[in-house]
Amino acid sequence: MKKVLMVCLGNICRSPLAEGILKSKVNNTLIFVDSAGTAAYHVGNFPDERSIGVASKYGIDISSQKARKFIVKDFDVFDYIYVMDASNYQNVLSIARNHEDIQKVKMILNETYPDKKESVPDPYYGGSAGFEEVYKMLNEACTIIAENVTS
Repeated sequence: MKKVLMVCLGNICRSPLAEGILKSKVNNTLIFVDSAGTAAYHVGNFPDERSIGVASKYGIDISSQKARKFIVKDFDVFDYIYVMDASNYQNVLSIARNHEDIQKVKMILNETYPDKKESVPDPYYGGSAGFEEVYKMLNEACTIIAENVTS
């Protein structure tokens, strides 16, 4: 079984959306998808209502996910670690133990825009339109990820 982890800052906006989107595109008996945050601000909390709402609009239920913090053991568990922005990337790399750990970490929008190091904007402090835009970005990237992890 291949395992994919989506990572953002608090694990309540972007990474839960990415987790739900990718789960909707893969066979969940063959691909395990989870999400985490680099900070522990929201550990145990459900996703932001706006993330839940935009996911629901597209037929994806993320309402039962709970935020957790990214930990070193995640490097052992997951084959692919997708981060939402440059800050998340640096935070994850800062606890990498070796080259093998580092090789697992990728900026998620590099799937859509190779080598551009584009960030998924954090919609937390904005309105619902930001969540819609984030959904579209993640949906496009997750379509490519789904193709890559299932081939």
